[in-house]
Amino acid sequence: MRGGNRALIVMPALYTRYARYLPGVDTAGAIDLGQGGTPVVASRSIGPRAGIARLYFKLESLNPTGSYKDRFAGLAIAAAKAAGARQVVATSSGNTGAALAAFSAAAGLRCALYVSENAPAGKLEQMLAYGADVYRVEKFTIDAAESARISATLSVETAARKLELFITAYAISPGPMEGIKTIAYELDEALGEIGDVFLPVGGGGLYVAVSRGFADLAADGSRRARPRMHVVQPAGNDTVATPLREGTEEARPVSTSTRISGLGVGYVLDGTVAIGHARATGGNGYVIDEDEIFAVQRRLAVEEGILVEPAGAVSVAGALAAAGRGELTGDKPVVCVLTGHGFKDPVAVQHIGAVPGARHIGRAEIAASLDSQENGA
Repeated sequence: MRGGNRALIVMPALYTRYARYLPGVDTAGAIDLGQGGTPVVASRSIGPRAGIARLYFKLESLNPTGSYKDRFAGLAIAAAKAAGARQVVATSSGNTGAALAAFSAAAGLRCALYVSENAPAGKLEQMLAYGADVYRVEKFTIDAAESARISATLSVETAARKLELFITAYAISPGPMEGIKTIAYELDEALGEIGDVFLPVGGGGLYVAVSRGFADLAADGSRRARPRMHVVQPAGNDTVATPLREGTEEARPVSTSTRISGLGVGYVLDGTVAIGHARATGGNGYVIDEDEIFAVQRRLAVEEGILVEPAGAVSVAGALAAAGRGELTGDKPVVCVLTGHGFKDPVAVQHIGAVPGARHIGRAEIAASLDSQENGA
C-alpha cells in the first residue's frame, strides 16, 4: 500500500458490518485486527465418504490469533479501555488468553492471564509472545469445585482493584460475547438456509452465542427457520451433551479428564442456557470418544488439507456421529465450526503426524526416495 505501512482493510470492520444486531454493545472503540470474515469451505472427502452431500467447514482457525476468540477480544478490550483500565485480567484454557493478549498489546494495555494447569505449551508460548503475564493455576478447569472457587477468588480480587474479569461466557462477560454471534451472520450470508450446525462445547459460550446469532436472524425475518444446533463434547467433559440427549433441563458439573485442550471446562457456565437453545432448535447432544477426535483431526489434515487443534475437530466428529445414526435433516447444508488452528497444540500435531515422520537422507538418496513415492512405499 503506497504512502504508508498500514494494512489495507477491504471490507468494513466486523462489528460495523453487523452493528444492527449488537444494539446493546458499544462498538465505537472496538479493536480491529482483521477478525471475522473467515472462509466457509465445502468438504471434499469426509462429507462425501460419510454420505453428507453438503458438509461445510467454517474456518475460525484463520482469525488473527488462530481462533474464534478474537471476535470476543475486540469488544472485551474496547470495554476495558472505555472503563479507563490499564490492565486486562482473564481466565483461559488457552485461546481466550492468546486473543486477549494480542488485542491488549494492540491497545497498549497490560494483560494478566490465569490459565488451566494443563494448557498446551503452544498456547502458553503464544500468550507470552504478546507480552502477557501468565499464571498456571493448580487444578483450574480440571476439578469442578476448585475451579469454581478459583473463579470466585479472581472475581473478588479483581473487583477490589476495580478491574473487570473477562471469561468467554455470557454468565460473566455478556457484552463481549455478543461479538461471537457474528459467526452465525456470516454463515447465513455464505450458505442461506442451513439444516444442522455442530459446535464443540466446553463452557457453552460459543454454542450460546452462535445460537443467539441465528435467533437474531429469525427475529428480523432474514431466515425462514433456525438451523438445528447440536452440542458436541469429548467423553472426558460431558457436562451438557448427555443431559441434553436424556431430556434433563440443566447442565451438570464434572471433574474433567479430557485430553482435548480448550474443552476441559468441568463447571457449569453457559451449559444450562445452551440446553435451552438446543431444545428450541431441535438440536441434540453428542459425546465423542477422545481417540476418535484425534482420528478426525488427522483426517481433516490428510483428506481436506485443514490443520486444526483437537478441539477444532470435535464438531466434525459430531457430524459424523449424527450421520451414522441417521439424525441429520436431509439435503440442507451441514456446518461444522472449526474453532482453533493446529499450531495451537503442537504436541497434538506431532502425535497425528508421528508416523512415518520426516526421513533424514543425503543427496545420493533423492532418486530412491522419488522411486519409493511412485511405488507407494
